Amino acid sequence: MRYEGNIFRPFSEANSYLLQVTVGCSHNRCTFCGMYKDKKYRVRTLDDIKTDISMAKAHYGDVEKVFLCDGDAIAVDNGMLLEIINLLYRSFPSLRHVGSYVGPQSTLSKSMSELGALRAAGLTKAYLGVESGSDSVLKSVKKGVNAAEMLQAGQNLVAAGINLSSMVLLGLAGKDGSTEHAMATAEITNKMRPQYLAALTVTPVPGTELYRQIENGSFTLLDPFETLEEMKTLFENITIDNLKFVGIHASNYLPVNGTLQRDRSAMIQTVNRVLETRDRGALRSENIRGL
Repeated sequence: MRYEGNIFRPFSEANSYLLQVTVGCSHNRCTFCGMYKDKKYRVRTLDDIKTDISMAKAHYGDVEKVFLCDGDAIAVDNGMLLEIINLLYRSFPSLRHVGSYVGPQSTLSKSMSELGALRAAGLTKAYLGVESGSDSVLKSVKKGVNAAEMLQAGQNLVAAGINLSSMVLLGLAGKDGSTEHAMATAEITNKMRPQYLAALTVTPVPGTELYRQIENGSFTLLDPFETLEEMKTLFENITIDNLKFVGIHASNYLPVNGTLQRDRSAMIQTVNRVLETRDRGALRSENIRGL
């Protein structure tokens, strides 16, 4: 397969055919993210994408899952995106899932009829980098939207019938804003009602603005147990049912999975056991954590 630069995907898309629709991210200004800093955003030509699909068909024969790369495929013109999705389903008879990262600004640029058309064509899952429910945190990390706009983007995806995975970052507010960040993130989750909540932990990436802030002392990272306190706050304050919490990402010090509210008590107990003992041996070591 043909790819430009490093390719990233959610861990749940490990078995998906990765189709690069855009190069880079349409926003690409988040202070914590180093994924696309070496790329200038552009949409690949439809001819190139069609050629890649033909190559994948020849190589794989058939696939069940496709993930649209890079960082924000939903930014592509709706007509072109529909053509790509329709071609994928025609090319792969067993295809049952097409997923994509989606940016909040790009999502908000789509009308509800456009989002509905994407879902009808077969865009089944969207991964939205919510990061935080706090206006101040979203502003400080240069996310490009405020909390109300982020909420609207998520609600629009849910209303369109697209399976939404909300991704949030433990530790994103540093020490000073930790409690407010966790509480606001629980609140936006309750209002957004995603199907999945994927929690990652801030990991400094060399070359990013956040990394420089840590180096110059203007941002103080949480210690591992403080990130677990944020995770616990989410569990205690998320009130919606049937939310699948996915906390097994490699960046997390303690992997925790479960469905809220069904597994809430057990999830809190798992975190409390580590918080009570402060046993670093129960945590992932720094050398095996990563993005």
